[in-house]
Amino acid sequence: MSETQELTFSDVAEHNSKKDLYIVVHDKVYDATAFVDEHPGGEEVLLDVGGQDATEAFEDVGHSDEARQILDGMEKGKLKRVPGDPKPHDSTPASQSTPSSTSPSPGGGDSGLGIMFYALVLLGGGLAFGAYKYLQAKSAGENK
Repeated sequence: MSETQELTFSDVAEHNSKKDLYIVVHDKVYDATAFVDEHPGGEEVLLDVGGQDATEAFEDVGHSDEARQILDGMEKGKLKRVPGDPKPHDSTPASQSTPSSTSPSPGGGDSGLGIMFYALVLLGGGLAFGAYKYLQAKSAGENK
């Protein structure tokens, strides 16, 4: 795209049908018309957000890098905000997000919880085995 086109929300809102579908994601306008029939989630997913800001819906699904590349190929231009437009969604793309402060491990993953689970399972198994052996020895001693 040699020249970036600027479109307003009212421009985008006119393109909300299956044969002419624009969506806005992170203040970029995309022409999704050619992709409607091929969208893995079905055409109704795109039609529901056609002519609107689809940032939140796009990020909530957690699209793959491949999906983001397809989206880049459909870019039509940038959104030009004017007074009275809806406020932008403050969603950060999943690929650009930073680890949250509520994650249990410093790496941002939840592997600490997994390790704790396995440790508890092993401890429980060890206690059960010990109780089994104790009761087996106790019953063998009573049978003599």
